Amino acid sequence: MAEMGSKGVTAGKIASNVQKKLTRAQEKVLQKLGKADETKDEQFEQCVQNFNKQLTEGTRLQKDLRTYLASVKAMHEASKKLNECLQEVYEPDWPGRDEANKIAENNDLLWMDYHQKLVDQALLTMDTYLGQFPDIKSRIAKRGRKLVDYDSARHHYESLQTAKKKDEAKIAKAEEELIKAQKVFEEMNVDLQEELPSLWNSRVGFYVNTFQSIAGLEENFHKEMSKLNQNLNDVLISLEKQHGSNTFTVKAQPSDNAPAKGNKSPSPPDGSPAATPEIRVNHEPEPAGGATPGATLPKSPSQLRKGPPVPPPPKHTPSKEVKQEQILSLFEDTFVPEISVTTPSQSSLPAVVVETFPATVNGTVEGGSGAGRLDLPPGFMFKVQAQHDYTATDTDELQLKAGDVVLVIPFQNPEEQDEGWLMGVKESDWNQHKELEKCRGVFPENFTERVP
Repeated sequence: MAEMGSKGVTAGKIASNVQKKLTRAQEKVLQKLGKADETKDEQFEQCVQNFNKQLTEGTRLQKDLRTYLASVKAMHEASKKLNECLQEVYEPDWPGRDEANKIAENNDLLWMDYHQKLVDQALLTMDTYLGQFPDIKSRIAKRGRKLVDYDSARHHYESLQTAKKKDEAKIAKAEEELIKAQKVFEEMNVDLQEELPSLWNSRVGFYVNTFQSIAGLEENFHKEMSKLNQNLNDVLISLEKQHGSNTFTVKAQPSDNAPAKGNKSPSPPDGSPAATPEIRVNHEPEPAGGATPGATLPKSPSQLRKGPPVPPPPKHTPSKEVKQEQILSLFEDTFVPEISVTTPSQSSLPAVVVETFPATVNGTVEGGSGAGRLDLPPGFMFKVQAQHDYTATDTDELQLKAGDVVLVIPFQNPEEQDEGWLMGVKESDWNQHKELEKCRGVFPENFTERVP
């Protein structure tokens, strides 16, 4: 008996969902053709435009902030490598060795502290700020569907009242459905009318606090780093004073532009042999008249090949609470730019890029997702997995638990699809029943993540 009762409930739910979808589709068509008026709220539409703009701006700020943090991490690694190089070349008997090592340690700690404070005071706040948008976006979409239901019920009630032959029973039932649809719509509408303006106004304080935190942290970082650099400069000046001149010279390498051996160059005024041209490498300005036309400086190894690009940050989930360890894990991978020194003949050769492509057989990529398998529902497009629990608030919605796999299928009527919503059937329900009409429903896309 319980099983029969359950089947009856399921059949009733399916019938209700089908009827509701047909009614909405019919109402939208009539509105587009101008045969039915549509309830408009210009003030609310302006609030939705502001919401979308605020979400776009916040998403961009989050992306740029993550890029900034990745750059700080890369600079930290580069600075650390540079200090390690100085420690290796600094001989034990040179004065100031202990001071130079201590400066390198403080330099490393300063970078780590700067990065951590940026995460705590900017990135975590940014993620919390954006965490409130997915829920509101879902409610805006649902309000739109409830508005269509309300308009449809209103038009049905009006048509029964203006009919030549009035059916009081039908009129009473239509009036009851109208009142119910109006109540559901107005409850959602009132809540959003209050929340959207408040959310829009909150952006000013958020932007101020975020950029003030970043600016203050960066200012303090550069002040402390300037002190360390001054201390290191003092240590090197002391080394210079105890070990003589700080300049050294290297002989210029012959170049293709040098004069031919048979050409005689003018002799010095005192008759001494022509001195070998020298190149200063201590970054001091070249004395006037000291440059040699045939001498060319060798290219720095850093100009021969650039390091790999910084990888993009991972995709942000719609969770409202972002754990700190999840944020910090984004920056655990160290970035070590690779520098290779090549000979002039090697650097002149063009780089060869080799790309590999998946093999195809009869136009089908091998190792595909198997979208054409017989055990999948008709029109199957791809799979998603719920990352968060979702409680259905309408008869045509799916109830999701974190970890549920959903088989995504197209809407029967594309016009019914609202932005941010997908149509699908839970894989467990499909494997058990194989009946699409009984199992499918809509669900919010931002509560899921696409899986192979």
